[in-house]
Amino acid sequence: MEAFLKGERVAAHVRSFIAYGHSTLKEHMPPSHQKYLEWTPSRIVTWAKKIGPFTAELVQKIISSRVHPEQAYRSCLGILRLEKHYPKERLEKASRRALKFGALSFRSLRNILSAGLDRLEHDEPDSKSAPSAHENIRGSQYYQ
Repeated sequence: MEAFLKGERVAAHVRSFIAYGHSTLKEHMPPSHQKYLEWTPSRIVTWAKKIGPFTAELVQKIISSRVHPEQAYRSCLGILRLEKHYPKERLEKASRRALKFGALSFRSLRNILSAGLDRLEHDEPDSKSAPSAHENIRGSQYYQ
């Protein structure tokens, strides 16, 4: 494969036959993307641990949900940057809530924080609890 700029060949590479694979060379990436190559998933999770264990778990699950961990870096870094706008305690509570509901994204966490859902008590009734008595609820004995 060849790449041309204004009619002049600037690069030539052997074609990659790996389906849906990435074959970009580091030197061909923009400088803003090259810095991501120095990061590792463990490094990002370690940064998240400084906020708290729920934030670290959320970041780990986001990274694990992607085929290529690098695809999750932007979302994870967005989560870490939320510390500039919210205290660690709120980020931790929001991360806990996001994990509880399977909301594994930067956008979900930001929405939890902006709506103040992290401030709700965690002692919310579970959907698995027994329903309250009501005349329309027949119970298991009705079906025997």
